[in-house]
Amino acid sequence: MIEEEIISQNEKKILLIVLDGLGGLPVEGKTELEVANTPNLDALAKNSSLGLTWPIDYGISPGSGPAHLALFGYDPMQFRIGRGVMEALGVGLEITNDDLCIRANFATKKGNIITDPRAGRLKGYEVSPDEKNRQLTQRLQEALKEIKGVEIIIRPGKEHRFVIVLRQKGLSIDLEETDPGRNDKKELLIKEPKPKSKEAEFTAEVLKILIEKAEEILNTEPKANYILLRGYSKKPNLPSMQERYKLNPAGIAAYPMYKGIASLLGMKVLETKPTWEGEIDCLEENKDKFDFFYLHFKEMDMKGEDGDFWGKVKLIEKFDGLIPRILKMGFDTIAITSDHSTPALLKSHSWHPNPFLLFSPYGRTYGIIEFNEKACAQGNLGIFPALKVMQLLLAHSLKLKKFGA
Repeated sequence: MIEEEIISQNEKKILLIVLDGLGGLPVEGKTELEVANTPNLDALAKNSSLGLTWPIDYGISPGSGPAHLALFGYDPMQFRIGRGVMEALGVGLEITNDDLCIRANFATKKGNIITDPRAGRLKGYEVSPDEKNRQLTQRLQEALKEIKGVEIIIRPGKEHRFVIVLRQKGLSIDLEETDPGRNDKKELLIKEPKPKSKEAEFTAEVLKILIEKAEEILNTEPKANYILLRGYSKKPNLPSMQERYKLNPAGIAAYPMYKGIASLLGMKVLETKPTWEGEIDCLEENKDKFDFFYLHFKEMDMKGEDGDFWGKVKLIEKFDGLIPRILKMGFDTIAITSDHSTPALLKSHSWHPNPFLLFSPYGRTYGIIEFNEKACAQGNLGIFPALKVMQLLLAHSLKLKKFGA
């Protein structure tokens, strides 16, 4: 943690761009980032400091929540936040200290087997995935308003994701998640929300009833006929970025979870169209109002999880095309990195360090002319903890005074 007395304020503006799941693993000798044609990123790399970041620690594959906390300088081992509360805040719910927040997925179930934990991302319907999500969650909410005296709140997210909030005092997060996770098998056994302690028995009973009733309501759906629950959490008490860094920060993201984490850390969450161009528009419109911006792009992570190597390559190239427009805004310090790697080869988050680029008039450069995993491994920043990213951003914006005499 940075000592408060060395933090100073000035007019310089910082932009942290998070390309979710950017890092990859070689397929036929090259990663997605190495294959992609990225002339703008490569030109920027030539005038930037490069390195790789460890999201959490050696060999640890992080969830998006802890990986983002580390990027913002909050030790995820100290500040543990479940995904549910981030999703709930991200969809605009007002959360009380007693609420139990859950990140939920629509899934496809046959017998006691989960054949698709994402229900095809709700694609293939006559309406868009987000509209189908809205229809399904509305059906669930209309039928499930209360279970055993516990208020049930259900809100749509993006694609197959949605949010469930249980509202009553005394609810517990000490339960097993029902999402079976990912492995090499195509078929995954269903899991129950088993209590891990006696105090969680009532909550587990409520969730078991909720799952059973949801399955009855969705039984005519060809894909989204079941729900999976994970990320049980309650509202944490976190110091804001204003308190820690004396910044006036803003967050721009299309997906609820990332809006949620921005909100938790005290950022002003800006409304944006759910497209990359819409996010850039939002950045341009608000550039003069804040001194720190978090700009998040999700879709590379999704392509990685789907094992779509070339789809991820195309998205990297699409982002490269946005670089000139971003640079024209004149930010004093720009960082481009990821919260975690999502190699298409693994179809999941991985433990590999993330490519990191830092552009500033006060940075050192060593003539590296590419932006990819190999190039960043040769960069002057080396391989360092993601927890140190905020220190570097503040220092390269002249927002840190000399330490000691």
